[in-house]
Amino acid sequence: MAKIKGTVVIDTEHCKGCKVCVVSCPCGVLDLSSQVNGKGYNYCYMANPDACTGCASCAIICPDTCITVYRQKFE
Repeated sequence: MAKIKGTVVIDTEHCKGCKVCVVSCPCGVLDLSSQVNGKGYNYCYMANPDACTGCASCAIICPDTCITVYRQKFE
């Protein structure tokens, strides 16, 4: 059976750091950065990229549609 690995791409300039995606991630992949974007918000990033399964819970719940999730199969 093929394993699926996910990758989360975040538009850091539009992320307002609401942390809704961090809470919704069942695998604990996302966290808020200590750095800020151009608007002064701490933005989201992949803190634990190896744990991402590509479920897209974060992208679905993001109120600003800043998140895109890609899935890749591994044999």
